[in-house]
Amino acid sequence: MTTVQITLPDQLALEAQRAGLLSPARLEKWLRDQLEDQRVDELFLAMDRMAGVDEPVAMSPEEVAQEISTMRAEWRAKNTR
Repeated sequence: MTTVQITLPDQLALEAQRAGLLSPARLEKWLRDQLEDQRVDELFLAMDRMAGVDEPVAMSPEEVAQEISTMRAEWRAKNTR
């Protein structure tokens, strides 16, 4: 377990304590909720970035086969020296 010390204005600390917000269980739940919210926000930001990327033109099966053949030929040429 880790102990964390925070500094709060007296009035805020008093109100939070009275409301039960400073209990270890309540703080743990709040932190876990915040972490989850942050992960979700990061996911949506990543999705927005992905949506902004132009998709490459789809290749036909024949074009894919040709690319594979070309790469294999290049690999063979490089590795048979």
